[in-house]
Amino acid sequence: MTCLLGCTPADLVELMASLGQKPYRAKQLQEWIWKHRVTSFEEMTNLPPALREQLAARCTLRPLTVQEVSESTTGGTRKFLSRMQDGHLVESVIIPAAVGQGGAHSDRITLCVSSQVGCAFGCKFCASGLLGLTRNLTTAEIVGQIVAAEAISGTRVDNLVFMGMGEPLANMDNLLPALTIILDEHSLNIGARHITISTSGNVPGLKKLAAFGRPLRLAVSLHGACDEVRNQIMPVNKKWPLGELVPALQEWTRTSKHKITLEYILIQDVNAMLTEVDKLARIAHLLNAKVNLIPYNTVEGLPWVRPSEAACRFFCKQLIAKGIPVTMRYEKGHDINAACGQLRLRKVQQNEH
Repeated sequence: MTCLLGCTPADLVELMASLGQKPYRAKQLQEWIWKHRVTSFEEMTNLPPALREQLAARCTLRPLTVQEVSESTTGGTRKFLSRMQDGHLVESVIIPAAVGQGGAHSDRITLCVSSQVGCAFGCKFCASGLLGLTRNLTTAEIVGQIVAAEAISGTRVDNLVFMGMGEPLANMDNLLPALTIILDEHSLNIGARHITISTSGNVPGLKKLAAFGRPLRLAVSLHGACDEVRNQIMPVNKKWPLGELVPALQEWTRTSKHKITLEYILIQDVNAMLTEVDKLARIAHLLNAKVNLIPYNTVEGLPWVRPSEAACRFFCKQLIAKGIPVTMRYEKGHDINAACGQLRLRKVQQNEH
């Protein structure tokens, strides 16, 4: 069955035409889906009863159901686990922009969105890849996370970061229609400058995303500033090494209105040594990029160690001294397994025992 959350405006017109309806019915349907957020076809009162019956027979309105919500005791971050119609689990994280007085949630929120069930890219610090790739999320399942987040939080999602489970650029057939729906002013209507796509370094996907032609923000999971280090923790580097990735990113910067963000997880004795500062600064200068340093978020079953706070801050100061714009982001929701893939991994392991 077709889930209507995964239908672009053009898809809705085509659907109505297949049912013998005129284009204005597609506009009415779109309004029920996005403005009113109805959960049943019976609520679509300006559609003829016969049409509602036809839609109910061949379409659904929700691709997933929320199974569990975990809330951090600090910062107001909430992670939710959703079950899709085939039983697979996917997780998403609601991150408030700030916490108000008395610990109240901010009205402005960012949603960390997943694009796949698991991940095939196997980054060595990430829980998502521990179980491998199960499948791509559909367009409806990508968009459905946003609808679910707004229902949980009771407010509009202002910003999206595609930094959850999976490699977004390995699921372009579903990502691009999802972005079309997200950007459409009569659907989710989230502006391109409020959407960040993260990639581990999928060079063909970067070229397709550039051809999409919208001024989206780009974050690159770099995590190693030379092939030797990056190969240890980013298997994707063996397929598309820095010698291919950096020129592709240079091409992106020639057409993008936004600086690329280089994500760099600091892992003790792997990539957080001061010998790596010059290498990282060189790449950042080449791309006119900013660097986001993230102290490693511990994942059970993985061998990596988080550096001390003093070591992280010293690494940061050395980059700043070289003229690189740097932010230090401590992972929110450490107490609720907020690193991507952790909640799903725990649930799957529980079901196996």
